[in-house]
Amino acid sequence: MNSGIDPLLGVFTGCLAYYLYETNPRTAVPPNQRLAALVQWKWSKWKRERGEKWAALEREALEAPPRPSEPGRKAN
Repeated sequence: MNSGIDPLLGVFTGCLAYYLYETNPRTAVPPNQRLAALVQWKWSKWKRERGEKWAALEREALEAPPRPSEPGRKAN
C-alpha cells in the first residue's frame, strides 16, 4: 500500500472502531458521553473563546490613540 494512504486508513479504522464501540448495546455509552457530543462541545467552546478574543481586539483597537506614523488617521 502507498505510504501516503496509511495514515488515512489508520484514522478511518480508529474512527470506525470507536463508532462501533459507542453503538454496541453491551457497552451502552450514554448519549452525552459520545464522541459527537464532545466534538460539539469543544467546537462551541472554541467559537465562544474566538468571539471573545475578537471582541477584545476590537475594543482595544477602538480605544487605542492613533500613532503619529499614521498620517491619514484622525483622533476620536
